[in-house]
Amino acid sequence: MQSGSSRSIAHIALFAALVAVLGLIPKIDLPFGVPVTAQTLGVMLAGCLLGPKRAFLAMLLVLGGVALGLPLLSGGRGGIGVFASPTAGYLLAWPFGALVAGAVMGLLPGPVWARAFAASAAGGIGVIHLSGIVGLTLLARMEPTQAALADLAFVPGDLIKCALVAALAQSVARGLPDWNLHRA
Repeated sequence: MQSGSSRSIAHIALFAALVAVLGLIPKIDLPFGVPVTAQTLGVMLAGCLLGPKRAFLAMLLVLGGVALGLPLLSGGRGGIGVFASPTAGYLLAWPFGALVAGAVMGLLPGPVWARAFAASAAGGIGVIHLSGIVGLTLLARMEPTQAALADLAFVPGDLIKCALVAALAQSVARGLPDWNLHRA
């Protein structure tokens, strides 16, 4: 039987690997330098299933690997250079988006699917998109309004990801009733 800390480390590594695997799904390049990827689905899911602390650490693990040059991002991207590109604002928000998703998941009352959808929207859309807009303003040299309008391209897909996370979290709640889904 695994100890609690061993299990936590395994969960952190598992969700970091999940985000990397989601990077194998082909990206859709957009003209302003930030691709549409499936990886934010993993960020949202980590927050909802791991809780704020472990989800934050899982995303730090992914970004640490990227910084070391591992091709963990969609399209086989990696290396320190991605943190100076228009996508940097989005990437640097992954740990914080996961943290917020985990915190919201734990604080909200109600059914698992509703909490997971709201948590995913708060962390995966709210936090990550806000940081992404700042990154586009600073690194792509867009006007804030232009960056916010460009960011709207991600919202429909991210709402679908929120629905997927809600369905997956509900499935985990039913299939693994001992899994702690951070009830407040």
